[in-house]
Amino acid sequence: MTPQRDTPAFVDTILGWPGLWFLARLALVGAYLLGGAVKLGDWPGAVAEQAHFGLHPPALWAALTIAVELVGSLLILLDRAVWLGAGMLGVFTVLAAVIANGFWTMAGPERFMATNAFFEHLGLAGGFVLVALLSSLRRRHPASADRF
Repeated sequence: MTPQRDTPAFVDTILGWPGLWFLARLALVGAYLLGGAVKLGDWPGAVAEQAHFGLHPPALWAALTIAVELVGSLLILLDRAVWLGAGMLGVFTVLAAVIANGFWTMAGPERFMATNAFFEHLGLAGGFVLVALLSSLRRRHPASADRF
């Protein structure tokens, strides 16, 4: 009996491409890198954003946000302590979802949009768990790291 392939050959080839691991991580953290850089370049805006969400002292929260977005992203991109970078960004993302997208307090179209944004953020947090898992597997099985 021949084993059945569940992945088409062309998809297997794409998934086996060595650059895909980096590009996937870049896609996952790109918004956080950009957000951290923009906040760093517009400190008053970053502080105002934290104040808007009721976080006090806003300057402290702005600094922590920038640090988490940049350090967490770089750890993932450099493939070093991915578990830590993914944990930082995953927790940050869930907290941001709760703080900024409290759909349970809204009504009408605002509620619909906030609900979508909330669950999109949860999906991103799941992506951080997956990248940490995959990084761990790659380290435990270096001979097959080019295949996943």
